Amino acid sequence: MNSKPFADLNLIDDFLFDVATVDLETCKDIIELSLNIRIREIRWKEGQKVVHNVPGCRGIRLDFYVIDETGHLYDVEMQARNTGNIPKRTRFYKALLDAPLLKSGEAGFDRLPTACIIFICGFDLFGYGKYRYTFDNRCREVPELTLEDGLYTVFLNTEGNNEDEVEPALVEFLKFVRNSSQAIAASCADSRVRRLGGKIARLKSRAELEAEYMKMEDRDRQIYRDGYEDGEKAGERNGEIKGEAKKLHSLVEKKLAKGKTAEEIADALEEELPVIQKIIAELKDGEANEL
Repeated sequence: MNSKPFADLNLIDDFLFDVATVDLETCKDIIELSLNIRIREIRWKEGQKVVHNVPGCRGIRLDFYVIDETGHLYDVEMQARNTGNIPKRTRFYKALLDAPLLKSGEAGFDRLPTACIIFICGFDLFGYGKYRYTFDNRCREVPELTLEDGLYTVFLNTEGNNEDEVEPALVEFLKFVRNSSQAIAASCADSRVRRLGGKIARLKSRAELEAEYMKMEDRDRQIYRDGYEDGEKAGERNGEIKGEAKKLHSLVEKKLAKGKTAEEIADALEEELPVIQKIIAELKDGEANEL
């Protein structure tokens, strides 16, 4: 299990992206660069991190979810690896993002705002070499006819090669996502990318963030080692299963300590609620036995 040093993290890495996008100005710059637009201001959408489904059904955890001064919604997700079936994942996200926007019994749908889901990918999901792929609902029989439902999805690709078809700022931004060094940022013409570079450099200089990252990495390595050692005794596959189970138990225990409910933990970890409830019961049984 190879871990990347804190100083070598890039914006595409989950930890750095999470801490960087706590800052609203950073989120605004990312949206502007991703879509080639200008936004006057943005604010957090209430409940921007976790969107619940009906009880017993899966919810979603968002990287960041904001609204601009015109009421447009933006959900931005960093995707370093292709985990499979991302297009259907966007379908699920769209459904859950729309559901809370109208009140029960509301007759019309005019209040549904324009919404955009942006996936920043460290790979070419579609294989056409494009830096940006934009999808909206179009009529097959009349391709120039769009549904105008106010919902569209954008996939960015850090491995694109069509520089002559997109704005230079997008190319600079995606190169910085892949390699978030001061040298790359300094070489960029766009002031927003240079600003991102300065902010990332300052984040990397914060000792408490490095300590938090190292603590997380140490915990993950220990969980991995425990799982591997158990696996050697009971077979490689069995060890992998136990390692994942221990990791899940550890994550649930940590979130319980922060006062999270079973439903909130299930949503945050993208796990089935009955699985989380069973782990919580096992943890409580263990505490009772220790007493």
